[in-house]
Amino acid sequence: MSDFRLKVFHSVAQNLSFTKASQELFISQPAITKHIQELESTYQTRLFDRQGGKISLTESGQLLLEHCERILDEYRKLEYEMHLLHNQYTGKLRLGASTTIAQYVLPPMLGTFISKFPQVELSLLNGNTREMETALQDHRIDLALVEGVTRLPNLRYTPFLEDELVVVVRTGSRLPIAEEITPEQLATFPLVLRERGSGTLDVFERAILRHNIKLSSLHVLMYLGSTESIKLFLEHTDCLGIVSIRSVSRELYAGRLRVVDVKGLEMKREFNFAQLQGQESGLSQVFMQFTQR
Repeated sequence: MSDFRLKVFHSVAQNLSFTKASQELFISQPAITKHIQELESTYQTRLFDRQGGKISLTESGQLLLEHCERILDEYRKLEYEMHLLHNQYTGKLRLGASTTIAQYVLPPMLGTFISKFPQVELSLLNGNTREMETALQDHRIDLALVEGVTRLPNLRYTPFLEDELVVVVRTGSRLPIAEEITPEQLATFPLVLRERGSGTLDVFERAILRHNIKLSSLHVLMYLGSTESIKLFLEHTDCLGIVSIRSVSRELYAGRLRVVDVKGLEMKREFNFAQLQGQESGLSQVFMQFTQR
């Protein structure tokens, strides 16, 4: 029912690429160009600047994008609420999840949700916590599932699951490390950590600060972009890693990794749903309620 030209414009504006918009919407690139030209003709203004192989939004394009996001949001709400009159849950739900949640928490939830609501079209974007919050603010997703401890003022956070970070080392490591160490001893061992912007690093950094230890004082061998990378790195390197307990259950059971207790270092956290303030309705609420049963 919505003006398809707005969907085309929104896709081009988000991707800053006619080619990527074509792939995302499953239409030809000439068709993409035609829709954009029609919009430019309608509003008698140029929407994109083209320089070489790159495009960017003009001032007019930025204005249209702001309105376009609100209009498309309203169309999604309309579609959802009209079908709800017949007790049908249908429409698109664009989820975004930080890495740990996407890999170790979300898959079984998605499987059971799809079984119960087969008419809902789900999509999932994956990245670290900061990237998912940015995607939410840019209207590229409807609901984010994040693991950080910082809060952005224009987002609403709802806890849905507890988690704990642990220090792990490979079994048989040559490091002279006991079953339990102090936070101060942690600074004497090499570490592999998640990258800046990840919720895992946020929690770890705050935990050691409570013991007056700065991240810069630690011997960090490497920052990696996923927990899976850290686990593989640990299995072939003599160092310590900080990961979610949920992510290493198989490795602990198989005896490939072991937990090192750090006395007094508490690294508990909550996984949260994040939404734009004022947009707490529709399929996002259905998904949230479903996962919390």
